[in-house]
Amino acid sequence: MNEIWAVVHKERDALIQDLLALEKQQWTMPSLCPGWDIHAVLAHLVSDAKTTRIGFVSKLIAAGFRFDRINASGIARERCTDPNQTLAHFQGVRSRTTCAPAPLATRLVEVFVHGEDMRRPLGIDHEYPVAEVATALRYQLKTSVKLGGGKERAEGLRLIAIDTDLDEGVGKEVRGAAIALLLAVSGRPVHERELTGPGTLPLKGAN
Repeated sequence: MNEIWAVVHKERDALIQDLLALEKQQWTMPSLCPGWDIHAVLAHLVSDAKTTRIGFVSKLIAAGFRFDRINASGIARERCTDPNQTLAHFQGVRSRTTCAPAPLATRLVEVFVHGEDMRRPLGIDHEYPVAEVATALRYQLKTSVKLGGGKERAEGLRLIAIDTDLDEGVGKEVRGAAIALLLAVSGRPVHERELTGPGTLPLKGAN
C-alpha cells in the first residue's frame, strides 16, 4: 500500500513540474480524454485526490450512480478561473492518500493515464516506472469498461510488453511498451509506431 502511494505522490510531483511552465492557451488544448481539455483533466485530478470513501458513496447516490456525472461535478467544483490556481490546489493535495472505495491499483491507472492525457498533446515526454505501469495494465485488463477498465477492449488479444515482463491474454498478438498498451486498453489513442502485431488494429479501433 505504501509503495503504491509513494509512486502516486512521485508522479503527482513530476506532473506539477511539467505543468508549471504552461502558457494560458495551452490549458485549453484538447487532452486525450474525450471532451476534456488540459485544464479539465487537472481539475479532475484535484477532485480525485480529495475524494474519500464515504464521500464517494454519497456523491454516487446523488449522481444517480452515474460516474460521468460525478466526474463532471468534480471538475466544475475544482476548476478555477485561473488554471494556475487549479494547479496550486493540486500542489496542496499531492500528498493525500484518500480515494474512492476501489483497489489501490486504480490510483496508478489514474496518475499514469491522466498524466499522458495531458503530456502527449503538450508534447511533453515522461518516463514512467514500468513495473507499476504493468500493475496498472493488469488491473485494467480484468476490469470492465463500465467500471473504467478495459477488459472488453482486449478480448481475443494477447498483449506483450516489450519493456517489462508482461504477457497477458490469448489471441492475436499486440506488442508495445507497457504505457502504450495501458493507454490503448484504457481507450486512448496511441501513435501508429507504438503498437505492432496482428491484434493492433482491433485494439486501436476499440473505444
